[in-house]
Amino acid sequence: MAFVDEAKFFVKAGDGGNGCVSFRREKFVPKGGPDGGDGGDGGSVIIQASSRLFSLIDFKYRSHFLAEKGTHGKGKRQNGRKGKDCLILVPPGSIIKDATSGETLAELLDALSIFVAARGGRGGKGNVHFASSVNQTPRRATSGKAGEERWLRIELKLLADVGLIGLPNAGKSTLLSRLSAANPKVAPYPFTTLDPQLGVLQLAHHPPIIIADIPGIVEGAHSGAGLGHQFLRHVERTRVLLQVIDASDPAADPFRQYEILAEELSRYKKELLDRVRIVVLNKTDLFDDVREIDRLRQGLASRTGLQVIGISALTGEGLEELKAGLTENLPVEKEGSS
Repeated sequence: MAFVDEAKFFVKAGDGGNGCVSFRREKFVPKGGPDGGDGGDGGSVIIQASSRLFSLIDFKYRSHFLAEKGTHGKGKRQNGRKGKDCLILVPPGSIIKDATSGETLAELLDALSIFVAARGGRGGKGNVHFASSVNQTPRRATSGKAGEERWLRIELKLLADVGLIGLPNAGKSTLLSRLSAANPKVAPYPFTTLDPQLGVLQLAHHPPIIIADIPGIVEGAHSGAGLGHQFLRHVERTRVLLQVIDASDPAADPFRQYEILAEELSRYKKELLDRVRIVVLNKTDLFDDVREIDRLRQGLASRTGLQVIGISALTGEGLEELKAGLTENLPVEKEGSS
């Protein structure tokens, strides 16, 4: 199934029902007073975050969301029924913007958080409200108000604890599959991951850690090269970034790979460089001499100032050290702490 992380859609709340002009007509009551009921309010369009969703795929098949109109009032003081609300479920991390101005209207970060995207119109008043001592037979009622309507844009920023970033074929997808039960596409050619992938790392004495694998970044992504920066929004809220480096290619300097990734992160949003970052030196199983791996690790650590962990996502070597590094940088929040 395709991953969709942005969409444009139209919302229209229900119009309010009209008030009624009516008079009592009963046997032996020749001059009955007004008894017109009110119109019902229109339904609203409500957007709610749901933890069951991880993509905006539903917006690919539906772009118009309409709430129900309120029904008109009737005689005998019968008020119209309120229109049903239209509920739109979206994943946590959804950002709602006005499609015309680009103004951010709401950020639905937590499950069950809601945003009223369009309010229903108020129902009209029946003529019973307009009776007075000088006007005992009012022939006036008000019409229902129109419901709000507008075009909106929704963007999704995945809520993950850890973000995997790396050049194409660095082994991020294999690493995600070893750390979680995710089953991303793995192949020996670039850009096998075309959409962000989520996985959950389950540990014995730690809450689940959500990991997001971002499609490969190439040099010049800020100017549109490769897949550009279109998916980097998904690492904005991560607490730890893993910069995955392919250590196996003798023609690709590991430090140069690190520099490219750091530069593209900085170009997208400088604050990302202040995030906790761990350099993951992948594919160490292809080295015959362990001393060469140690030399690379020490060299990268001294030049970047970051923790460097050597692993083989294929064989599982070094993954326990990596897990320990994640738990150290993702401390368990004590109950009641803010």
